Amino acid sequence: MPYAIGLAGKGGTGKTTIAGMLIKYLVEQGKTPVLGVDADSNANLNEVLGLKVEETLGEAREEMKVGVAAGMTKDVFMEMKLEQAVVEAKGFDLIVMGRPEGAGCYCAANTLLTQFLERLQGNYPYIVMDNEAGMEHISRLTTSNVDTLLIVSDPSRRGLQAAVRIDELARCLNIGVGKSYVVINMAQEPPSQKAMEMIETANLELIGTIPKDDIIYEYDFEGLPTFDLPEDSKSVRSAFEIFDKIVM
Repeated sequence: MPYAIGLAGKGGTGKTTIAGMLIKYLVEQGKTPVLGVDADSNANLNEVLGLKVEETLGEAREEMKVGVAAGMTKDVFMEMKLEQAVVEAKGFDLIVMGRPEGAGCYCAANTLLTQFLERLQGNYPYIVMDNEAGMEHISRLTTSNVDTLLIVSDPSRRGLQAAVRIDELARCLNIGVGKSYVVINMAQEPPSQKAMEMIETANLELIGTIPKDDIIYEYDFEGLPTFDLPEDSKSVRSAFEIFDKIVM
């Protein structure tokens, strides 16, 4: 079974950037191939990684609802589409879930997608899943059976509150999360005593902080993939130190 790491947190905390750093870390450590899964309906992990996405699973799901070619079963159709949706890169692949368009029940299509994703995951020793902001992916069980859940917060009280609630919901639903950790991103100083009290009261573990780094904003503004950030940047160094603690 692959070692799966999911990322969660409220919007704007930088979890997608950290997901890209994690994939970069795994590739540089030789823990390949890595499967990156963008499970955010507002997909942008491909931009962080510097990849172009031609097709998403959400689009394939819509095509299946319209109808498949004569003589082709839905299973065969979705397997073909899944293979087409995988974007290959050096040391890692990416698949983008996307989102369905329009109304209607997607239960049958979702079941097929789950089955084929499980089959695909067997080809990778490591999986990194970037999820939607907030808690909906937890309640929908998109994030399930992950070995490590990295809950990314900014230094704000609202960010930490969201982190605590995400962890509480994951525990309540018993979705198979091995271990949850909090990462404070964009930190300008060590966590305050109040911040630490919030984390400790919730029985969460702060695994590390990543400092605010102007080079990330420069890359973002220029449209450059943050996957290519230099290893001596303070954010990458701090992130790699965190990953050393969680990657088996």
